[in-house]
Amino acid sequence: MMPPVPDDDARAFEDAIAAEPGADHYSLRLFVTGNTPRSTQAIRNVRKICEEELKGRYDLAVIDIYQHPEHVKQEQIVVTPTLVRKRPLPCRKIIGDLSDTKRLLEGLIISDGKSPAEPPAGPTSGAALKALGAALKRDDAH
Repeated sequence: MMPPVPDDDARAFEDAIAAEPGADHYSLRLFVTGNTPRSTQAIRNVRKICEEELKGRYDLAVIDIYQHPEHVKQEQIVVTPTLVRKRPLPCRKIIGDLSDTKRLLEGLIISDGKSPAEPPAGPTSGAALKALGAALKRDDAH
């Protein structure tokens, strides 16, 4: 009996996994709303931290949700600015102008050596995000 031949989808998946950056490479998306002072400050803060702490180990995409509203639902963005860490897994979301360097580093899990599976407590925790999402869903239903 011959081994099964992977179909195109399986091959594409395997190729994507093989091409994935290393575990120390960060893939980040910063969601902002237009050219507001808060958005500008968040962009400045994230770029500064990335250059200081992740030089050469990150990709940062800045996404204006006014220009790309399709990302709001797909990425479950409820507040801006929001920084989404796509890689390394698990995904993380950090909300606010990102001016608190310590909180940003903890959210990205850069400074303290914690494993990515240990989220810091506080307003960026999963429970807080779930509660905010539930509240927004209730508002949408009315």
